[in-house]
Amino acid sequence: MSENRRILIIDDERPILMTLEALLGRHGYHPEVAANATAGMRLLEKRSPALVLLDLQLPDADGLHMLEQIKVEHPDTQVIILTAHDSLNNAIESIKRGAYHFISKPYAPEELLSLVEKALEKQSLLRETIALREKTEELTKRLAQAETRLAPIFKSKVMQQIDELISAMAPSEANVLITGESGVGKEVIANVIHSRSRRADKPMVKLNCAAFPQQMIESELFGYVKGAFTGAMNDFRGMIAEADGSTLFLDEISEMPAELQTRFLRVLQEREFRPLGSTKTLKSDFRVVAATNRPVHQALAENRLRSDLYYRINTFQIELPPLRERKEDIPPLVASFLKSFAHQLGKNEPAIAPEAFQKLVEYGWPGNVRELQNAIEYAVVLARQDQITVKELPAEVQLPVALQQRGERALAQTGGGVGSSGARSLNDMERNAILDALAQCHGTKKKAAELLGIQRPTLYNKMKRYEIQL
Repeated sequence: MSENRRILIIDDERPILMTLEALLGRHGYHPEVAANATAGMRLLEKRSPALVLLDLQLPDADGLHMLEQIKVEHPDTQVIILTAHDSLNNAIESIKRGAYHFISKPYAPEELLSLVEKALEKQSLLRETIALREKTEELTKRLAQAETRLAPIFKSKVMQQIDELISAMAPSEANVLITGESGVGKEVIANVIHSRSRRADKPMVKLNCAAFPQQMIESELFGYVKGAFTGAMNDFRGMIAEADGSTLFLDEISEMPAELQTRFLRVLQEREFRPLGSTKTLKSDFRVVAATNRPVHQALAENRLRSDLYYRINTFQIELPPLRERKEDIPPLVASFLKSFAHQLGKNEPAIAPEAFQKLVEYGWPGNVRELQNAIEYAVVLARQDQITVKELPAEVQLPVALQQRGERALAQTGGGVGSSGARSLNDMERNAILDALAQCHGTKKKAAELLGIQRPTLYNKMKRYEIQL
């Protein structure tokens, strides 16, 4: 039985119970009835209905008190008050206490059905919002755990220069913009900046502007008061308030709606903001570290990033190079990931065979450090006898370098490029490499698999995936 169609009717007048039960049942709802508050609360606990139709005059309880109890114990359950004409004052009071609406007895069936439909729409939207927030919080937690494993490596010359810049500017209050392809470790660098700042005693507050629908980013950033909009059942402080005295990290800032960028710019200038639905102006002392994986000139040209906001947050800009341009960082990153994943899995730290290590160094890593991290996790899981060989590496890493380069050149000729669109680039590169190998081997799949350095079943699966037919 669908939860969002379940309705509980609590009324001590049997004719009303029978009439409502029949009316709602005919229109596809799943009504249940209770003649008093005790039975009603019992059914509410057992059935978790989406909507309660509640009479204010009950033999064993005051309707307003029962309403308050329902909203405390089941805050997302909607309540419509059933009231006689002489109880309108109580009905209006019930709205203040959290009821969705009220309807007077005797009621028109069409009016009641319209209210029921709207109340259930609100309840459905509220549950979706709660589910999305929980999912986003879990995703943020998982990403934070993953980023924690992405320990900063400053082996290469360019990364050493970035390390020196961070050491110089981190103690200041200057805003910072971090740019670079997806997976290069922008959040890792943000964590380093915060950890070396004067605000390090408080946790950094993070908001991924691409993780929320546009209409939700504003409420997440500014917060809101109870009743500010549908589903705002309680006050929510928001990220700006949470970042008071700390650092506010805005990831994928170019995904923030343009009108919200304008409002946020004023907050940066005045250090004051107003939560949604509030008339009270609050202050917050925070430092901004922002990040984007879009080239800045592109984001500005496409009006994804307002120029006035850009100049405000761009006191310092750190451009993180892709992993393929700092191969010196690969060995220490591999060592770090090996140790981390072996510990997590309760395994001995495996050694890497020389030919496998060569593959890791030669591969182009379109997904950057995050792709390397995933590849090492994959290899550690599959490793046998405490050693990682070529066959334990992901299939795309196993490809001969020459075939990888052919795929990259073919992609470049079509206007793409490794790293310009991580998943698409990698898939196109792999498909082109398979086609190239099949052409060289005149369609002989066994030889093509040997040339690619993969097993025949793996080749068959990839041909099916990429819809390659011979």
